[in-house]
Amino acid sequence: MTRMQQFELPSYLEQSDAVRDRFARLRQRPVVLEVKGLNKDFETSHGPVTALRDISFVTHKREFVCVIGPSGCGKSTLIRILAGLETPTSGQLLLDGRAVHGPGPDRGMVFQSYTLFPWLTVKKNVMFGLERAGRGRLAAEEEAMQWIELVGLSKFARSYPHQLSGGMKQRVAIARALANQPRILLMDEPFGALDAQTRAKMQSYLMEIWKNIDITVLFITHDLDEAIYLADRILVLKAHPGEVQELIEVPVPQPRSPEQLLSPEFLATRKRLEELIHPPQDDAALSEDHLNMVRMVAVDDEVESVF
Repeated sequence: MTRMQQFELPSYLEQSDAVRDRFARLRQRPVVLEVKGLNKDFETSHGPVTALRDISFVTHKREFVCVIGPSGCGKSTLIRILAGLETPTSGQLLLDGRAVHGPGPDRGMVFQSYTLFPWLTVKKNVMFGLERAGRGRLAAEEEAMQWIELVGLSKFARSYPHQLSGGMKQRVAIARALANQPRILLMDEPFGALDAQTRAKMQSYLMEIWKNIDITVLFITHDLDEAIYLADRILVLKAHPGEVQELIEVPVPQPRSPEQLLSPEFLATRKRLEELIHPPQDDAALSEDHLNMVRMVAVDDEVESVF
């Protein structure tokens, strides 16, 4: 019996007065990102394949939205379209009410892999976009150091990426993405390659950064606990093709702390996500998914089946 089955959980739809008031205020904020009827098809040797179908949602100013779903639901395709790295087959993408076509400084992007320039120091990596945008060297250096200080890496400004840990590299990547002061920060499973302890620290760093600057965040993850811990709302996609299943308002109060991972609101939300992403299967489906495995063991130099 799981911990969530040992006691009756509240509905994930139940909200305290404080949480309900917070979402009421959030809905009054300006819409930063609006996705309307987004579709994406890929041509393959077997014909067209639909990766995303009729994706529609809005993200408000200073909101933190996580996107989750089973493997193959098109999470990374969606965020690459939002970043301008992929072109949708149809639909509309609006940022502050203006149509978006291609990449732009109004969207910062952080990938799972460490996309730093290995031949540049931390400071030079963060300065890169600023100088490309026309800042003079001194102005770019001053601004870069402010962002480096924000992510707690001032002592490593002269270090090179190979001298940093994985979590430190991602903090540099976040600083570089934020240096151009984008309207929205797009993050594609940025902590997926980190160990559990470093991942937890990075989640806390990100929450502190988000609290202290005017930024909207759209965060792709496959980790249910991470989504609940970070997000105001969670966009749940289903696979083949990727479609919106539900947009969940997380009932866990803000600000968040690790102790809340065992709260009834947290566990109720996790239970709902499990139901959406890993729905119960009937016997026929289980039979189709079952691997016809035969275990082989060596007995007196002979191989014998144990089933």
